[in-house]
Amino acid sequence: MSKRCQITGKQAMVGNNVSHSKRRTKRTFDVNLFTKKFYYVEQDCWISLKLSANGLRVINKKGLDAALTEAVDKGYCDWKSIKVIG
Repeated sequence: MSKRCQITGKQAMVGNNVSHSKRRTKRTFDVNLFTKKFYYVEQDCWISLKLSANGLRVINKKGLDAALTEAVDKGYCDWKSIKVIG
């Protein structure tokens, strides 16, 4: 899987390392991603999501079902890419 949050769609950005002498070399700013398991009550199963810290806050605020349907509508993930555990 790519380095992308399944809820917010955040992904790595590209920028420059700037040295003291102002020489610039390319670098990536990676997202703070981690995998987390959730109990999805509507489907009565456990799912695993790749989230950023902001994505976890969105789930805590809106709820898991509302956050997932909004992410699917915006195209950040689809129902096939959500990993079902047991």
